[in-house]
Amino acid sequence: MSESVLIDQAICLPAQEIEALIQGKTIATIPRMFIDPGRQFALYPTNTSIISLPIERYYNTNLQQFAIHKVANFNSERILIKVWAKCELCQVLDDTEPLDILSKATIWSIERLKEILLQHHYIFLTYLRVYELCEPIEVSITAASQFISLSQPTIVIEPKPILSDRTFAQRKHQLINRQPPLHPELEELQSAISQITNKNPAAQQLNNDIKIFLGWSSDTLIQSINADLSWINTIANLGDRSIEDEKKSNYQAGTDFENIARKSLDFLGFKVEEAYKGGAGGLDLFCSQPYPLVCECKAGKSIPDRAVEELDRIGKRHLKENYLQAVRLIIGPGQPTKNLKESAEISKISIINVMTLQKLVELKAKYPGAINLVKLKKYLEPGQIDNKIDEYIDKTEEQIKLRSYIIQTLKNYLELTKYERAGVEALHAAYMTSPHLQSLESKELYEILIELSSPLTGYLGRIKGSDWKSDRFYFLRELAVNSK
Repeated sequence: MSESVLIDQAICLPAQEIEALIQGKTIATIPRMFIDPGRQFALYPTNTSIISLPIERYYNTNLQQFAIHKVANFNSERILIKVWAKCELCQVLDDTEPLDILSKATIWSIERLKEILLQHHYIFLTYLRVYELCEPIEVSITAASQFISLSQPTIVIEPKPILSDRTFAQRKHQLINRQPPLHPELEELQSAISQITNKNPAAQQLNNDIKIFLGWSSDTLIQSINADLSWINTIANLGDRSIEDEKKSNYQAGTDFENIARKSLDFLGFKVEEAYKGGAGGLDLFCSQPYPLVCECKAGKSIPDRAVEELDRIGKRHLKENYLQAVRLIIGPGQPTKNLKESAEISKISIINVMTLQKLVELKAKYPGAINLVKLKKYLEPGQIDNKIDEYIDKTEEQIKLRSYIIQTLKNYLELTKYERAGVEALHAAYMTSPHLQSLESKELYEILIELSSPLTGYLGRIKGSDWKSDRFYFLRELAVNSK
């Protein structure tokens, strides 16, 4: 769709069903009339708090709590139209349609479908391709009919679909063939999690991941640092006083850097023990999991030569014999002196620059599952190890690029062959005959495909066969990576 689109009318639908369309929970609606394929209109949300059936019996189990929440929060005084849609298909169904199968393939209960047939004799199952509006349209129209005219029509220059072409085509195929959801248990989990996402960033991330896996969202996953993670950009500044605000006292600068280092280690996945805090004679940071790690934080223009002796003295005082079993780390600015590096190697203490810490946290922010702290441990050698951490980051990014390339290879193969899914051997042949990043055996490729089709990653889908060679995989979403 490359031409501009004039939106001058809207269809009136229940607010919770429009929200379900926006979130990708469904691609269909049931209006009171037949809608010609190709017709385009905005989606006007109406209040359905007064309906003939209790809402618990109106929708399927997976949508009930979602619908109840949307009805309770509906604002009838300020109606915002956020999206428009194009009718892709309208099926006219009568009482010969198996309602139990239709119910499982859609969001409506069998009871609600029977009620529609009783009232209107037909079900007009309408498939909608939904698009975002650049700016919401605020209206104050009392909906009295199925379609209403907009007093302020809008022209859409560049349509922005909620779902990608491929994702929508898959969903449309599933609904036409009345295929039930593949993962109803994940739909129930998503419905429950969505109620707490406003108060819990971790729940929001899991909610997004599940929606992408279910095919409810086709967002690419290159995870740029968003506003909630803007603190990551300040790590190096707070540790290096040659680039940081000099208006602070040395004590305040040290405290600020210690706090952000604590936040960084926690973000990376370490369990930071609150019982150990800095201050005069205090241990800056102690992490107990996944392995003991003692950390000294130095803010300034360089790390003083006495830092190793200070960490040894304070660490032994607080941790006693456990100190020698822990990984010891100093984080600070500048280039360590020759004496400092020699002392660190003798005491088996690692030293990294503040920017190296920031780069690790940035990697974690872009790819939440990328940092493996157990694998990172072997890079925490005595002495200055910024180059070793850079090596770890480079290797991790290469593994991510490999997985991104495998996903793209599968997507290209399916688009070229017009198949819906591919086996390991066929995909291995496609991978090896392309300009691949590294050679892989079929079994190695299979292991990566299993990883990428896990519900916790959700880049690919998998249909299990009788053995690993008969498994079939299909594309769900891309893993975008930054190019260097």
